[in-house]
Amino acid sequence: MIIPPYKIIVPELQSTPVVFSSPHSGCHYPADFLQNSLLDATDIRSSEDAFVDQLIEGASAHGATMICATYPRAYLDLNRRDDELDPTLIEGVAKPFHNLRIASGLGVIPRVVAGARTIQRGKLSLSEAQARIDRAWHPYHNALRGLIDATHMRFGQVLLLDMHSMPQGASQMTPKGQQIDIILGDRFGSSAGADLSDFVSTCFVQAGLTVARNVPFAGAYITHAYGKPAHARHALQIEINRALYLDEAKITPNVNFMAFKQTMTQVIGALCQYGCDELSLAGE
Repeated sequence: MIIPPYKIIVPELQSTPVVFSSPHSGCHYPADFLQNSLLDATDIRSSEDAFVDQLIEGASAHGATMICATYPRAYLDLNRRDDELDPTLIEGVAKPFHNLRIASGLGVIPRVVAGARTIQRGKLSLSEAQARIDRAWHPYHNALRGLIDATHMRFGQVLLLDMHSMPQGASQMTPKGQQIDIILGDRFGSSAGADLSDFVSTCFVQAGLTVARNVPFAGAYITHAYGKPAHARHALQIEINRALYLDEAKITPNVNFMAFKQTMTQVIGALCQYGCDELSLAGE
């Protein structure tokens, strides 16, 4: 059976220029990929943004479109350029001039998961690597680009919210000693207008969550590729602290999952209403 590389959830009526993307929540691990892995069934999921797609599935009820990956990040990273190939992992690839992501094993086809644990035995051929990219990367980005273009055409602007999760240990503390819940990445203002970043931050704060900006996650390929504020195309990366909803050791929802999902639905509703009423003013 052929597994589609993404799923799109559309509202009955698209009433907001907000589009949600979840590129790292995919959990379909092909059998041949698992057979060649050095990791067990839990460890291989450690880089996955597990259940983020479920946290944001209320977007369609608020008139927003959502796209979610099917394949996992350990198999292919949709938040990298399609030419970020790792010569340590893929045969026949020239060593890049200088790319810290590739050097650390986090190219478009990752060599490692969280904790720098090697994913698979041996190397991939260049044709195998390209087949993965053709199977999952290009279809996802073609579909995402289509959603963004259609939304921009309909509303005259678009706000892409690229949804991720981060390990509890990856987020810093506030000056008051509170754990950071949400990190907004707008590439230091280059992928989204300042007013939009401020409003998104306010929505989370009003829901009782602590928010930081750009450190240590400013946004990667998706925000860079699709965030063009001068053309009324805004993109924000949103990192959610996994401790809020996930048992990280078991990669299962924790006891707070449903309550936090309700909080996220509340925030999504506020964001989408802003999209209806005020995004046009920010675009002007």
